Amino acid sequence: IQDRNSIIGDKYRWPHVIPYVLEDSLEMNAKGVILKAFERYRLKTCIDFKPWEGEKNYISVFKGSGCWSSVGNMQMGLQQLSIGANCDRIGTIQHEFLHALGFWHEQSRSDRDDYVTIAWDRIQSGKEHNFNKYDDDRSDFLNVPYDYNSVMHYSKTAFRNGTDPTIITNIPDFIDVIGQRMDFSEYDLQKLNRLYNCTSSLSFMDTCSFELENICGMIQSSDDNSDWQRLSQVPAGPNTDHTNMGECKDSGYFMHFDTTAGGEGSTAALESRILYPKRGFQCLQFYLYNSGNENDRLNVWVREYTSANPNGTLRFIKEIKGSPETYWQLHHVSLNVTSKFRVVFQGVRGSGLSNGGLSIDDINLSETQCPHHVWHIRNFTHVLNTSPAGKEGIIYSPPFYSSEGYAFQVSLYVNGTTDNPFNLGIYLSLISGANDDHLKWPCPWQQVTMNLLDQHPDIRQQMSNQRSVTTDPERFSESSSNYTWDRPDKVGSEATFPNGTKYMRGPGVGTSAFLTHERLRSHNFIKEDGVYILLTMEDISHLLSTQPSTPPALVTTATFCPDNPCENDGVCVMVNRMPVCRCPAGDSWWYMGEKCERKGSTHENIVIAVSSTITVFVVMLIVTITTAVCLKKKYKQGKENKESVTLEE
Repeated sequence: IQDRNSIIGDKYRWPHVIPYVLEDSLEMNAKGVILKAFERYRLKTCIDFKPWEGEKNYISVFKGSGCWSSVGNMQMGLQQLSIGANCDRIGTIQHEFLHALGFWHEQSRSDRDDYVTIAWDRIQSGKEHNFNKYDDDRSDFLNVPYDYNSVMHYSKTAFRNGTDPTIITNIPDFIDVIGQRMDFSEYDLQKLNRLYNCTSSLSFMDTCSFELENICGMIQSSDDNSDWQRLSQVPAGPNTDHTNMGECKDSGYFMHFDTTAGGEGSTAALESRILYPKRGFQCLQFYLYNSGNENDRLNVWVREYTSANPNGTLRFIKEIKGSPETYWQLHHVSLNVTSKFRVVFQGVRGSGLSNGGLSIDDINLSETQCPHHVWHIRNFTHVLNTSPAGKEGIIYSPPFYSSEGYAFQVSLYVNGTTDNPFNLGIYLSLISGANDDHLKWPCPWQQVTMNLLDQHPDIRQQMSNQRSVTTDPERFSESSSNYTWDRPDKVGSEATFPNGTKYMRGPGVGTSAFLTHERLRSHNFIKEDGVYILLTMEDISHLLSTQPSTPPALVTTATFCPDNPCENDGVCVMVNRMPVCRCPAGDSWWYMGEKCERKGSTHENIVIAVSSTITVFVVMLIVTITTAVCLKKKYKQGKENKESVTLEE
């Protein structure tokens, strides 16, 4: 039996930019989630993806039976990867593309028996190959420890034929850790970045939690009359930083602008180090604590450097102000910078008395799209401990509007549904809104992404949990003959906002198994006793037709195959996406064999016919002996390196 975690051999590596095709057989929601999975690769690795433009080898993603992929680049031209029904979860898609990039399952490592026990008698018949172990000649775990938290690890229930687990962790505490499909683990990223020699990631730009005295290379501006201070607490608040929440001795710092002194309009500017954009759009994320006055404000600027302005030009981006609060608040600011630049945080003292000031912490900057909306649920532990399972335990988000004007709402089953307790359940509903008379109904192809934020200070190590729902205008409601995504005042039921205003809420679509309570508590989802759900609704109708108009099989060569392996003037054609040789033939001769390498004739046929009777007995005897030997060796031998190994989710 063979071993380890990444397939050995440079021939199995893809280039750092991987061509892909999204076939039209894919569900629309899956297409949108696949593109979001690519964004996670860009944020955390040096692997990129581009639409196929005739490259020799590429990945063609289609809706097959289940979720599966070959391991590594098989150098076969079109290489299939299946995202079937119920595979449209971002962690599942990341998992399958890790297979394509060359990774086996975590429990396939050569040292897996030190960490897990496989219960072979509990595995569904025919699925045993998914639990194979691969030795050092076939796989390499890149000097990274065994990872119970890997997105490549099966869960305890994988392919079980009953109710007992198929995988038992040798350390019992990890039995419910294995099988996560939230995001890459830290060790997943170590292995992928080592295998592909990534020294940096593509869309990540900067992160800063102010734990080091150099404050991440940020500088105090000389054009103001005050400075930001690096502190661990302020009498009026905050009492702790956001990074560690006071849990780590002699650590936990943030930057603070004191507004208790100085006159109205006094300022302090903190500027990031110089940054170099690649994509032309960025998202700035940070936490702000206001213990000053409601008139104090934080302005976000960018200082852009161009050949025309080599000393930099300030451009105003956004003003943030509000009533003082006793907790850290998450903010997102969208940027659209194309030249080298700095981010500038400018604190401005407002009118009135102040007991504190403005504090910032846990800054992240990446070339990604910001979420459209943020739902902050405070006192979450109390909500978790007191909410019943089922509909009585639902909490509803405020109403949100998409950029196109659709109103929607998210409902959270805090303690799960009655059928599935001890899980967070999350559902999307369209609700009646101010623009309904001017919108298209049933609502077509809007994808809503609901992302429970892992509040780790470094965006590259966050393992957020997200699900997406897409409004298919032809979907019918399960309980009636109405369209699910029709006007809420037509297909919904009456509901009431906390202020007493009545509205109509359409059917909810989502999942009752969004996240287990155990996983909820094991990461940084709950911080300062609050959780954040980031929401985006976007039109994905442009993904309705994504398959190239020229069939991928019809590549530019006259033989229809990317390469022609056929001999003796044979013609290569694609059959079921595999190259097959069509061999030439005449009146009394023909070529045969996998590559048309053997010639046959009518004369040879006569000789063969006479001799075949003599050899039948010998052949059958050989077949009998060979079959017995092969069956004995079948599960002891690995497949040859040239064979594509397909693994399922």
